[in-house]
Order: sequence, then C-alpha cells, then structure tokens
Amino acid sequence: MTPSDADIEAERPYLLRYARAQLQDAAAAEDAVQDTLLAALQGRARFAGAASLRTWLTSILRFKLVDVVRRQSRECTVDLGEDLDLADLDAVFDGSGHWAHAVRAWGAPEESLLAQQFWQVYQQCAQVMPKRTAMVFAMREVMDMDIADICQNLGISATNCSVMLYRARLSLRECLETRWFQREAT
Repeated sequence: MTPSDADIEAERPYLLRYARAQLQDAAAAEDAVQDTLLAALQGRARFAGAASLRTWLTSILRFKLVDVVRRQSRECTVDLGEDLDLADLDAVFDGSGHWAHAVRAWGAPEESLLAQQFWQVYQQCAQVMPKRTAMVFAMREVMDMDIADICQNLGISATNCSVMLYRARLSLRECLETRWFQREAT
C-alpha cells in the first residue's frame, strides 16, 4: 500500500513536535521535517506497510535528526538576534485589527511550561557535558537509537559508547539534582 501525499502530509504536526522535542530548535526541526517528508514522498514506493505510516516516517526523521546533530557539532553558529519586521505583524491581523486566523487551543499551559522549563534545564546540563558525550546521550536516550547505530554514525566502539553514556548519566543526574529537583523542593 503506497501512502498518498495527503496521508504523508497529515503526519507533519506529529513529526514537527517530535523533532522540536529532540532538537530544541524550531528552525532546525522544521528543516528536518521537510527533509523527512521529501524523502518519504520520493521513496514512498519502498513503504511496505509492515509498520504504520507514522512509524515509518519517524524512522526517517530520526536519521535526519542525526544528520542535523552531526552538522551542528561541526558548525559554529552565532545568534545575531532577529529584527522585528512590522510588515510581518500586519499579516497576523485583518483590516479591523482582529486575528487573521483563529487561535488554536493551548491545551494545558502549565504542563507545557513545566516541560519547556525542564528541557531548558536539560539543555543547560547537556552543555556542561563534553559535546560528544551529550550527543551520544541524546542519540541513545532522547532519539532512542540503538548503540550499534550510534557507533556506526559516530565511528566509535561500543565500549567507548557505553563509557560515554555512563559518564553522561552521572553528569546529568548531578546536574538535574542541583538545577531541577532542588528547585522543585523549594
């Protein structure tokens, strides 16, 4: 069963949420999802239907996320900030000053804020770790990749990978106990 364009496009919101949770960078997540959808459209004939469409697309996205993480580890980026363009604001409102498009339901803002705050603390903790160690941890625990795949993608041995994961877990535990759990107790 070959998936249609509409079936593939319907999974975009899920893929975008997944990518944003992994990368914590909306622009990079959007790029990864675009690459995923393009790859899926080009290779849809290879979709055998052994798994669900969402599972198939998520597996493609995981490889795209690894590529993004790899690329980010090689590049040095400088955030220059964004200038506010008033023309962009005009597009958000209609002629009478009301929203041009209806606002979506927010869900549970408290849970969303708590999750966002946790990921900010996680990012701070990951920045304390050596970059490669943080990358191995994210690939294993956040992206749920197999150790063999991590080793193949990064060109490291399984022993080295296990040591890096052990060190990452120790570092993350210490950091989260200080920056997250202590804060919740107060």
